Amino acid sequence: MFRFLSDLKKNNDRDWFLENKERYHKHVVTPMIEFMLALQPKIARISPYILVKPRAHNGSLFRIYRDTRFSKDKTPYKEHVACHFRHEAGRDAHAPGFYVQFAPGEVLFGGGIWRPDSAALATLRHSIVDNANTWGNIKKRKAFRTLTNGIEGDSLVRVPRGYPVDHPHSEDLKRKSFFAMHKSTVQVAKSPALISEVDKVFRAISPLLEFIAFSLDLRY
Repeated sequence: MFRFLSDLKKNNDRDWFLENKERYHKHVVTPMIEFMLALQPKIARISPYILVKPRAHNGSLFRIYRDTRFSKDKTPYKEHVACHFRHEAGRDAHAPGFYVQFAPGEVLFGGGIWRPDSAALATLRHSIVDNANTWGNIKKRKAFRTLTNGIEGDSLVRVPRGYPVDHPHSEDLKRKSFFAMHKSTVQVAKSPALISEVDKVFRAISPLLEFIAFSLDLRY
């Protein structure tokens, strides 16, 4: 898989991809489905409402085709492979859930919620204000601090209007996304320890997803 992605980076065009499409299905799609099947029972133990759909189409695996309509970069294919295990209530990538990404130089796994709509974002910000201690305790947990870089997500310059600028979590109130990621290595991704490592990180960030679900009135 990593060799295919490295070659794709050097030959990111439709002719090359069509010539190597069988290789893509054999060395990317098939092992990713196997990976998702191995994770499925572990995620079910964390939350039965986070769904794993181990299939190539209309499932947890992201398409490799880039949407180039509004981008200056017209290369047609993503140079990484990723999957998103989202909450049963979510229809797209903006739903809360777990995320895994593999690329030749970077392996990431974690989760949260990426760019929720304005109503959900406002609800999350209000929940952080109203449940400041709970939010703070999530960030203080040893496993969370050890295994992730903390809460991340693109932010506004200032705390949005209507929220206290001196709030202890003012930096988080600026955020437009809320997620926590673990940066791993290709060596781990190639090893038998991969599934247990991903499971360990998912468990460490599960309280964050539980908070998001609670705030959005979703089961977890």
